[in-house]
Amino acid sequence: MTSDGRGDAELPSAVGSNALNGPALLRWGRVCLEGLEQRREEINALNVFPIADADTGTNMLATMRAAMQAAEAAMVAAPSAAAVPSTHEVAAAMARGATLGARGNSGIILSQVLRGIAEAVRGGLLTADTLREALATASALVRESLSVPVEGTILTVLERASECAAVCPEPVLAEVAVAAADGAAKALGDTPAQLGVLREAGVVDAGARGLVVLLDSLVAVTLGETPDRPQYVRGESAVPQAQVERGDMDAEAAPDDSASRDGAESRTSVQCGIESRNSAEPQNSAEPHFEVMYLLSDTDNRRIARLRDRLAELGDSVVVVGDGAGSWSAHVHCADAGAAVEAGIATGTLSAIRIESFAITARAATAPPVWPENDGPADRGVLAVVAGDGAAALFEAGGAVVLGGDGTVTSAALLAAIRQLPNREVLVLPNGALPAHELVAVGVAARDVHRDVLLLPSGSMVQGLAALAVHDCGRIAVDDAFAMSEAAAATRWGSLRAATERALTMVGTCEAGDGLGLVGHDVVVIDRDVPTAGRTLLDRMLAFGGELVTLLMGAAAPAELAAELAAHIANGFPGIEVSVYSGGQHADLVQIGVE
Repeated sequence: MTSDGRGDAELPSAVGSNALNGPALLRWGRVCLEGLEQRREEINALNVFPIADADTGTNMLATMRAAMQAAEAAMVAAPSAAAVPSTHEVAAAMARGATLGARGNSGIILSQVLRGIAEAVRGGLLTADTLREALATASALVRESLSVPVEGTILTVLERASECAAVCPEPVLAEVAVAAADGAAKALGDTPAQLGVLREAGVVDAGARGLVVLLDSLVAVTLGETPDRPQYVRGESAVPQAQVERGDMDAEAAPDDSASRDGAESRTSVQCGIESRNSAEPQNSAEPHFEVMYLLSDTDNRRIARLRDRLAELGDSVVVVGDGAGSWSAHVHCADAGAAVEAGIATGTLSAIRIESFAITARAATAPPVWPENDGPADRGVLAVVAGDGAAALFEAGGAVVLGGDGTVTSAALLAAIRQLPNREVLVLPNGALPAHELVAVGVAARDVHRDVLLLPSGSMVQGLAALAVHDCGRIAVDDAFAMSEAAAATRWGSLRAATERALTMVGTCEAGDGLGLVGHDVVVIDRDVPTAGRTLLDRMLAFGGELVTLLMGAAAPAELAAELAAHIANGFPGIEVSVYSGGQHADLVQIGVE
């Protein structure tokens, strides 16, 4: 049953006997999901380089789920059962969903298989010829996306599947699918002979095993029969030593005798077709290592190529791919996660940043901890993003370093300001200047072995002032940050503005010159008279109580406005303390904080 209530029987699975349309491709995706779910543990067990919560089988399943969610959404969006999405529309939705939801480099590579299909079916259905084209396109996309392609991995198996499909003489889609799947299965069995690290572990390549599941699923949909494959078990895929000695493998993949004797310390670290640039380094390095992934937009092929080169300088397992529609996904294993994120910031707009730490050392587990040589108070600084000269003076008086200006503060400017501070601990009060995903990126890029950075949840300058009021360097950083965050969160904030143009808000339409009262970022009051809008806003905010109201007056606020609002509070809410400051900000006539 599809998510729009139509059963599979109501969706035509093919046009004729030799082509798949959009609904049929959707059914193939569901069969892939079932196959990956059934084989997940098998694929996970084959993973030579497991990361605690990101094994290959799990990653490929999660990526395929993201692809199918996007495709199901495209199906639901169809205006009627008769106007179902085309093969290209379904394939493009799957490719985009997989790219945006990819997990691990195996998931990113899977997205390119789906993109290859989407590119091939732009002009019509999935046929024998377009399947050949799809596999060839996917192979080229995957090879291009890798920083250092290595044979004996999913890349090799995908290319072998493409070759077998290309030479298949049959004009029937199902027969070409069988040729591709069988060729991939044969190449999968050969991966231990091509790659020493797989041979020593007695496994086939895990990502390639997942690819065979996808191709077998296509056979099942087109032929009606699922190929019978063995269960690949660790230790049962070892290559006989005689085969190694005869040289029955690619010359480039065969390690020399010393490499075999040295074992793990001299093995090439490879995962999903990517060579580890640091394979000559001892694997018990005490330096922390991370898996970094993020999405990119607002960029181009030239900058993406530079990003791929930069990530290759920082680490290994580099994969950077696109969905063909302007979105990109990047993946790298590196020691400096901040530098990897910073490289992304320089390339385009970042989102969905994921950073996971994975243990890589034996020595780090046994080495004694190294503590900073500082027995005195913490070397801690506070950086506040501020608009307006008056507000800047308030934050500086509270001991903060100010990043100011009435213009837009960029993530690059914030990162540069953090790095200019001499402190080894930095607490940042962003005060609503940047969106959350940009703040995360800045925080990751700013942290290193010499500096810890904590970004506090201050959504406005009045919340930032409340947080700064409880700042105490005598506490450890996490306790100080918690107390400041708690103070910011306990401060309800709003603002009074004058509308600059006619606009539709959540409470109605405003005209230019109207007074707008906002709580947080939402308009809750519209009034033709600006001071009246301010008084109504205060009534709304103080309806839930309060002990202290802070009025931070903007540069364009009328001279009498502060006195009018303070008098309104005194008359309507006796006992509440009012503090009025000149902020000088240009965006708001008044920022209001209620503690």
